[in-house]
Amino acid sequence: TIRIWNAATGAAVFTLRGHVGEIETVSLSPDGNRIVSGGDDCLVKIWNAATGAEVFTLTGHEDMVSSVAFSSDGTRIVSGSN
Repeated sequence: TIRIWNAATGAAVFTLRGHVGEIETVSLSPDGNRIVSGGDDCLVKIWNAATGAEVFTLTGHEDMVSSVAFSSDGTRIVSGSN
């Protein structure tokens, strides 16, 4: 799972569920609107950071996704696997 926390209070805001197995990497978009995650299930998931809703699931990796990142302008996502 991925947990979103309130930085001022330390309270949990919500939990993102959707990956099967361990989540290996998480990144927040430069504008703070999207979260991208990758895991042992070979999937990349894009989430709405305000609501916690899953926006897209990206497929194509044949091994666990070990790294994800947004471009500096937030328009592209890169993902890496073994």
